[in-house]
Amino acid sequence: MTRFCWKIRNITRSSDPTLSESQPNAPQGAIVSDTTTRPTQQLPLRPDLALIAQWIPQGARVLDLGCGDGALLDYLSRERGCTGYGVEIDDARVLACVRRGVDVIQRDIEAGLGMFGAGAFDVVVLSMALQATHQTEKVLAEMSQVAAQGIVSIPNFGHWYHAWSILMGRMPVSREMPYQWYDTPNLHLATVRDFEEFLARLELSIIRRAFLANGQPIARLPGLRATQAIYSFRRG
Repeated sequence: MTRFCWKIRNITRSSDPTLSESQPNAPQGAIVSDTTTRPTQQLPLRPDLALIAQWIPQGARVLDLGCGDGALLDYLSRERGCTGYGVEIDDARVLACVRRGVDVIQRDIEAGLGMFGAGAFDVVVLSMALQATHQTEKVLAEMSQVAAQGIVSIPNFGHWYHAWSILMGRMPVSREMPYQWYDTPNLHLATVRDFEEFLARLELSIIRRAFLANGQPIARLPGLRATQAIYSFRRG
């Protein structure tokens, strides 16, 4: 049974001139490789979440799938005037969201997003969790239905260190993929090229993309050097 966990509080929003505004949408069909936006060092967020936060417009309605402890939604609410919900299945993380004052729905995202109407949100986010889903295609398709814009971050399995580890006869273990082969939740690992071709097959157009290596943006040879890839996409 889906459990709804709510905690309402007064939120004081601050305006920080050091935070960069979201860039305007790219022309239809264009892909913007974001190599200039850098995660704000003051943010108490993972580097990929800090960059994602800068891509989300002020005042947007946001759905954060696999929201963890609610850090992204908490920041977006306080600093960018956003509203929305998190979806999380883990009991401890749901409790962490409630303690932050983040509205959270306890639910497995693979059970479907039918509880939300088409276009109910401006942005839907899935950060560093897509690789652990069984029905990856279904999850992305439903993301594109409930929001005009989707944002996904994934580990890049094509990073040179992963190839080197396999050549040495070992499954790779890294900061982005910290599990051993026998206890990993990761089911579907992809390279940068794999994922971009997958989006194209689903008729999802890339609006913007960025690549991080150890939390820092990179521009050259992202397929080999990036440890994480972040994509903003839309239907059509």
